Amino acid sequence: MPDTTESTDEIARAKSARQLTWVVALSALALMFDGYDLVVYGTVLPTLMADPSQIGQLSAGQAGTLGSYALVGVLVGALSAGAVSDRIGRRKVVLASITWFSLGMAATALAQSIAVFGILRFLTGIGLGAILATVGALVAELAPPERKNRLNAIVYSGIPAGGVSASLMALIIDPSGANWRILMAIGASPLVLLLPFAIAKLPESQQWLDSRGQVAPVTGPVAQEAVGFSALARRPLAFPTLVLGLMSFSGLLLTYGLNTWLPKIMEDNGYGKAYALTFLLVLNGGAIVGGLLASFVADRTGARKVVATTFVLAGLMLVLLPLGLPLAVLFPAVAIAGVGTIGTQVLIYGLVANYYPTRARGAGVAWCAGFGRLGGIVGPIIGGALVAAGVGGTTAFQIFAGVAIVGAVVTAAVPRSPEEPVVDVALDEGLPA
Repeated sequence: MPDTTESTDEIARAKSARQLTWVVALSALALMFDGYDLVVYGTVLPTLMADPSQIGQLSAGQAGTLGSYALVGVLVGALSAGAVSDRIGRRKVVLASITWFSLGMAATALAQSIAVFGILRFLTGIGLGAILATVGALVAELAPPERKNRLNAIVYSGIPAGGVSASLMALIIDPSGANWRILMAIGASPLVLLLPFAIAKLPESQQWLDSRGQVAPVTGPVAQEAVGFSALARRPLAFPTLVLGLMSFSGLLLTYGLNTWLPKIMEDNGYGKAYALTFLLVLNGGAIVGGLLASFVADRTGARKVVATTFVLAGLMLVLLPLGLPLAVLFPAVAIAGVGTIGTQVLIYGLVANYYPTRARGAGVAWCAGFGRLGGIVGPIIGGALVAAGVGGTTAFQIFAGVAIVGAVVTAAVPRSPEEPVVDVALDEGLPA
């Protein structure tokens, strides 16, 4: 007689594998449009600054501030999603977020004034922030321990992949004149290309379903375990939450600062417009390849060591970029800088998603994505202030390099997670995971 128990287990494993594949694919594709939105603003910025007939006269200072509006929206969306997804589930938040940011991008493409453009960037950011904060929790709760960093890296590599897509589209569709509106409108395509598949295939997290309404009694004055943001403010999560937030702040300051201003800084340093956009492409391409390779190492040695190392690499490369290197050296340096900035942030999302227990995972990812966005707000503003002051690229890159070193120091201060996969310990000791 066939072993029905074994057959049932095989069917369950196959179903779980299919669900995980769909979650990783849909999450990565959704985050591509977070990255697309991030980078497409940098590609259309020279047009908006040079042509007042589009949305109005835009100074360098205004451009930096305008670039931060979407990040303020991301902050609001991430923190809101963190409070909500730990209570109503991950799936509902993801579906609502895809709809929200798609409609926001479509509306932004039609903006006729600086004020309307900024408001729509803010509203779009809310949807982007919500999905950014939720998919990491969903993947962390479905992925096997020995592949958590790799799968999270694949998902969050969607962000630099979106950056690559925006750079390529800007090379194909010249953003001058009204063409910038086409580039913005492309960001609305998930509404028809992604949402139907997400509705049909995206499952709810089983860990969340199992933990919903089930809280364990504890001794002392607290009658039950804290859930969501309240858990982050209490021991043993309070200090890790602080340093993880600072780590994400550093990573996102670098990510948004470079993606927004790298084309303009390199153009001001004497490189042509095509070269300036190519640097953006290389930066994000390096982040994808390097981030994925680093995630394999993170699954064996722990993500904290790898993140600290890539932060240091970023600092070194950013010091080299303005030194007039030959292109044969400059392009690899930009790619490695991408690994150490955008690629590092990809690893940070995975580290954070795997750090927290289920009852606080959504809030933890949301906190780091949201608080980190404050760094994303500061980055473009710093770049805008430096460009407006006529400061050369050397100073800008030195400031960004200093932020990378601070990020490495903060990462070293993150304590070991009680949720850290046993595979790390087993491999460190030479034992089977």
